[in-house]
Amino acid sequence: MTHPSDVAVGIVGLGGIGQHHATLLVERGAALVGGMDIDADARRRFHEEFDVRAYKDESDLYANCDAVFITTPNRFHEEYAISALKAGLDVLLEKPLAHTVESAERIAEAARAAEGFCMVGFNNRFAEPVQVLKGYQTEGRFGETTHVEANYVRRRGVPGRGSWFTSEDVAGGGALIDIGVHAIDLALYFLDHPEVVEVSGETRSEFGGRDDYAYVDMWGDDAGADGFEVEDSATAFIRDADGNTVSLEVAWATNRPTNDEFVIRGTEAGATFDRGSNELTLHEATAFDGDHHHFSDAAIETRGSDGHAAEQGAFLRAVAAGEAPDINTIDEGLSVQRVIDAIYRSSERGEAVRLD
Repeated sequence: MTHPSDVAVGIVGLGGIGQHHATLLVERGAALVGGMDIDADARRRFHEEFDVRAYKDESDLYANCDAVFITTPNRFHEEYAISALKAGLDVLLEKPLAHTVESAERIAEAARAAEGFCMVGFNNRFAEPVQVLKGYQTEGRFGETTHVEANYVRRRGVPGRGSWFTSEDVAGGGALIDIGVHAIDLALYFLDHPEVVEVSGETRSEFGGRDDYAYVDMWGDDAGADGFEVEDSATAFIRDADGNTVSLEVAWATNRPTNDEFVIRGTEAGATFDRGSNELTLHEATAFDGDHHHFSDAAIETRGSDGHAAEQGAFLRAVAAGEAPDINTIDEGLSVQRVIDAIYRSSERGEAVRLD
């Protein structure tokens, strides 16, 4: 069996997240063999930083790889994921699966027919507090999990206006498809990725399109209000076939405090996970003789390792073993994409949307 460190890895899309993945690969001693980008400056920077070839054409990269990470803007996920799968490579595809649900479905169809596999980059699942929480959940400590409150709220965090993140055509949406995708995935993960049957949602663009948008920091250059074409917040309610639910709050910008909490409610216990601080707290109530209860909220301490690094490890082990991983699957990624699409459609129609 191949050792994970011997898997030849390439990266398609050499922007910020591609650079981050490359750095983590080098730190773990993985075999980073090259990168690909259509932008000459990005190729030059990548070559100088990592001392490997950077190609303009993906086929030249694929010829030297066992697996690729695809970290391009959303619109180009389909093009590169399908070409990599057709080349017989295993693929780690950064979230979201695609910029539209139709594109996501085409990627999923190609993955099912391919020799290799496609793993979707939901790195938050690999955070140690999430794995601890999932372990408690699996052993039955929470009883039946019935509701998840999922929050990914920035007070002022619109990416660079005029960047691809704020382009409807390239990104496919705004805060919902960018950071909301993580919140939806984690919530569905805590519910064991159920069959979602109904979604009601509202998306809003209240800040990014204003000339007087006030902020302290912004990723990239600010092209102003004309460079903002998407929503900056979303609120949604998601229901599965068994009546379990998710309440979702997502925002790049809003007039309220930042909130990264996920609250899991079960019939026997619950938990709060703060994605921002990695804090995990269990909520339990124990009955004793007499008319009173003993309440205990227990803080759980973990090492809080890098989720991207742990995700990479799982991917490389799967490639080395020649077996598709059973986490972050293509079908789970497609399920998340369908929920995102349903939230957008619900907001447009002003009514709940059925998925069954």
